[in-house]
Amino acid sequence: MRHSRLTHAAEEGASTPVLMKLSGHSSVRSLARYAKVSDQGLVRFQADSDPAARRRRG
Repeated sequence: MRHSRLTHAAEEGASTPVLMKLSGHSSVRSLARYAKVSDQGLVRFQADSDPAARRRRG
């Protein structure tokens, strides 16, 4: 559960401090073991955060 919750939060654009708070980790290195963003998740995040792409959809 820990892995998938952090991965989904990361793919949705949660910041590193938020992910660290969710996981209870105090170092980014240990956080990286749990939050594994997929290529598809990264593409989705980039598309959702691109202002030009949002204007084309809207």
